[in-house]
Amino acid sequence: MCGIVGYIGAQQAAPVLVEGLTRLEHRGYDSAGLAVLGGSGLKVAKRAGRVRDLAETLPKRFGGKIGIGHTRWATHGPANDTNAHPHSDTAGRVAVVHNGIIDNAAALRAELAEAGVVLVSDTDTEVLAHLVARSTEATLEQRTAEALARVEGTYGVAVAHADFPDRLVVARNGSPLIIGVGDKEMHVASDLAALVRYTTTVAHLDDGEMATVTASGFTTYRIDPSGLSATDRRAKEVDIDPTAYDAGEHDSFMHKEMREQPARAEAVLRGRLDERFGTGHLGGLNLDARELRAIRRVKILGCGSAYYVGEMGASLIEELARVPADAEPASEFRYRNPIIEPDTLYVAVSQSGETIDTLLAVQEVRRKGGRVIGLVNVVGSAIAREVDGGIYLHAGPEVAVASTKALTNMYLAFAMLAIQLGRVRDLSIADGKRLIAALTALPDQIEQVLATEEDLALVAKRLAEAESLFFVGRVRGFPVAREGAQKFKEISYRHAEAYQTSELKHGPLALISSQVPTVAIVPDDELVERNVAALEQIAARGGPLVVVTHAGVDLGDAGASAARIDVPRSARELDPILLTIPLQVLAYHAALSLGHDIDKPRNLAKSVTVE
Repeated sequence: MCGIVGYIGAQQAAPVLVEGLTRLEHRGYDSAGLAVLGGSGLKVAKRAGRVRDLAETLPKRFGGKIGIGHTRWATHGPANDTNAHPHSDTAGRVAVVHNGIIDNAAALRAELAEAGVVLVSDTDTEVLAHLVARSTEATLEQRTAEALARVEGTYGVAVAHADFPDRLVVARNGSPLIIGVGDKEMHVASDLAALVRYTTTVAHLDDGEMATVTASGFTTYRIDPSGLSATDRRAKEVDIDPTAYDAGEHDSFMHKEMREQPARAEAVLRGRLDERFGTGHLGGLNLDARELRAIRRVKILGCGSAYYVGEMGASLIEELARVPADAEPASEFRYRNPIIEPDTLYVAVSQSGETIDTLLAVQEVRRKGGRVIGLVNVVGSAIAREVDGGIYLHAGPEVAVASTKALTNMYLAFAMLAIQLGRVRDLSIADGKRLIAALTALPDQIEQVLATEEDLALVAKRLAEAESLFFVGRVRGFPVAREGAQKFKEISYRHAEAYQTSELKHGPLALISSQVPTVAIVPDDELVERNVAALEQIAARGGPLVVVTHAGVDLGDAGASAARIDVPRSARELDPILLTIPLQVLAYHAALSLGHDIDKPRNLAKSVTVE
């Protein structure tokens, strides 16, 4: 969740590190800091707040051509200057930045304190700096490995040491680290966003791997109980446009990414729709027709929006393939000692491919012999490397914390998977062709929804005035309501709660009043009459209504006072994604009207790499 940058080369390190940290601001943080190593030794500057606050207060003499930097999302101790990274030993010879959580930090702190070490911060990370400093091993690599051997938990870590002024040492276990290869200079980062301005030639470290980084190159090792053994990690060119990390003419990345959805939807569908046979063509699954037919259950694992789109996907798979399917929060999965069935297909969903809860769930499935595929957006990410096969989302870099285009492409990936599973069973070729045609039309229909942004903005401003809202839907519409509530709460900071429409009368209806608006998902499907009846119950109690529906749906007595949002019709099974798009726009404009920092919502991070 935090951000790491590192540099070694011919340039002054501080400006490069500040630039890298600025590009990691979307990950979420509460403080930032730098350590640079120059002729006068190791110097550290850190401060609670934004990267710009740090940059404005850097000492004028802060020279050095090797350094590390960090943006912190608090796990141990409040956000203040002392708890910010980098952390140093007492003598100021070692600096460490760290992503992740050290589970046995309390025991290590107690041990260090008993040995006479004065700990100045509340963090778990500070113990690493002292452990490295107290090691008597000959090399920085060995000292770092010895320190990490004492650690229980997850880490992405970078270490600078005044006694080794020609190198950085970095290591990974559960938290991403990438090495960028430049021209007689090297970069380190936890996210490609910090590197793309300088290089697109990168190497991703695996869990349990360490690297020595010098200005001329890098060497990698496996951290084994018996010591360090060399690995043959090679840098590769990544196909990425550095301008994708710029907001351009848009006032925020979220707005840019919402508007990119038609083009990115086309990208994920391209080459994957078999019109002749009415099926999906997903070669990356590494499953032939016989293996697909042998699947008896589908279990989808994700967190946050990925979990909610997983619920949409599960409903779609059951409807089209007639295979039992459900979604579960990945964060809870492994803690209930799940039964891993050999004929179940497990699907891990993560935009970043680094979500720690989802990664750990994948590892639990594989440890017990299950088959797992991934729906991820980042090539080379941890989950992408861990799974048996998968579907790349081709959404392009997503910077805003609130997911839009990646979520849309997750749904489209599930639609193709559901059709492919269905076509090896009982889904007819006629229905397959009907659904393929509907998928082909979706990018233009998404554009139609986005074209109504000005009208949606007016509705959003009214919703933003409420302190609390309901989002309701039934069957296909309920995961849409859950995702709508998620978007609204995470960037507008208004309390938004999702319920099945059918459940309102079993308790939540008591909260309906003129001060509590309801956003209702009402597709023109087999449940439209039941949904409209519920709307009338809300309207009869004075509850303001916003209804996301299809043209021609008669909203009955509730229609007179409701704000109506019509979306284009797709195949009935694919309605959820077009019903979701206006909820993104509503959340965005509600947050905008309230003056919030839309791309960096408080307390949240883009890539959740701690449990």
